[in-house]
Amino acid sequence: MSQTTPVEPSLKNSREQTHYDLDRYQVVPRRYYGRITASAVILVLLALLVNAFAHGNIEWSFVGQFFTAQAILNGVVNTLIMSVLAMGLGILFGVITAIMYMSPNPVLHYIAVGYAWIFRGTPLILQLLLWFNLALVFPTINIPGVFSVQTVTIMTPFLAALLGLSINQGAYTSEVVRAGLLSVDTGQYEAAKAIGMPRLQALQRIILPQAMRVILPPVGNEFISMIKTTSLASMIQYSELLYNTQTIYFANARVMELLFVAGIWYLIIVTVLSFGQSRLERFFSRGHRQRQ
Repeated sequence: MSQTTPVEPSLKNSREQTHYDLDRYQVVPRRYYGRITASAVILVLLALLVNAFAHGNIEWSFVGQFFTAQAILNGVVNTLIMSVLAMGLGILFGVITAIMYMSPNPVLHYIAVGYAWIFRGTPLILQLLLWFNLALVFPTINIPGVFSVQTVTIMTPFLAALLGLSINQGAYTSEVVRAGLLSVDTGQYEAAKAIGMPRLQALQRIILPQAMRVILPPVGNEFISMIKTTSLASMIQYSELLYNTQTIYFANARVMELLFVAGIWYLIIVTVLSFGQSRLERFFSRGHRQRQ
């Protein structure tokens, strides 16, 4: 039978202290050479870019002069009006299409599929031009015995832009809404069905409020994108921000200065909307955060 040599308590403590004592190691701060080099290169490039614009052929006084010009402000207002209306209708179309897509009725299902296929598959500028030139196909719009009107008189740049933007947006929003509806647990559908709640009522009162947490971030992102997408309406002469900017610089040849004015206004609008989006997301996700 082997015997173990007893270790002196003082010697044992000394070994443990030697093994775990961190004081004998020298603390060396970690070096981030790659990070520092990349940051320096980026800052130098940014400084060169700023210097180039500061000393380029740009009259910055014109930027301040036209920033609050009446035509520019009108363009900002028209951009906001078009964005809100087109996005509102786009969400409405998207919700209806998503419900039709998930309907057990095959006719409604395939109509929704065809709608999304057509308007997601063609360029937005093409759709805007088609709406604006609708009078070439339908010279008059009439309901026999009720009314008749020349298409060219009602298909204004505003209406053509609103139809094109909202219908196109509806095709994309339908996929976002459908993803949100699919994220809700199937037990919620079954529970609503068990208590005899009709399908539409269940969607309105149970499913959609829960799906909003998933739907809202991408829809908010789409709304911010819509602010910039309205600039395409300048192609059909809708008087939004970019169209008014172009009108001014066609007259005074201050192209870069006016483009900077438009860019700054777009950044201001998007910044304000981004803040509002974050607050709205917090509101709809408050129940989810409380459960965590």
